[in-house]
Amino acid sequence: MRESVQAEVMMSFLVSDELSFRIPVELRYETCDPYAVRLTFHLPGDAPVTWAFGRELLVDGVGRPSGDGDVHIAPADPEALGEVLIRLQVGCDQALFRSGAAPLVAFLDRTDKLVPLGQERSLADFETHLDEALDRILAEEQSAG
Repeated sequence: MRESVQAEVMMSFLVSDELSFRIPVELRYETCDPYAVRLTFHLPGDAPVTWAFGRELLVDGVGRPSGDGDVHIAPADPEALGEVLIRLQVGCDQALFRSGAAPLVAFLDRTDKLVPLGQERSLADFETHLDEALDRILAEEQSAG
């Protein structure tokens, strides 16, 4: 059975030191992909953009700087855990968002009630989908190469 947790959070899109604006961001967690969270950013005038990354990265990033590669999450002020910065990067382009920590923690708490951290592997359906996805990717690579 496919279960999910959703929340909408208002975040600040930090364009520069002088310019930022508030945007709605949908947070989503699904048992069919128990290791990931998805954030869908609704930027004015653009199609929504969805990023998926590890739920554990979001958990860690609320309390301390975390992430390698394209996604970095850290408290805005390590002394006061009131706000969180989320930096997303593709090549040389990057986007920086600021969110209150409380709505992220509330969302993560709800995901933990659905699938406790560390128990993701217990979802047998996930293992089946993972095997099918890996087989499909390997078949596509072999046919392309």
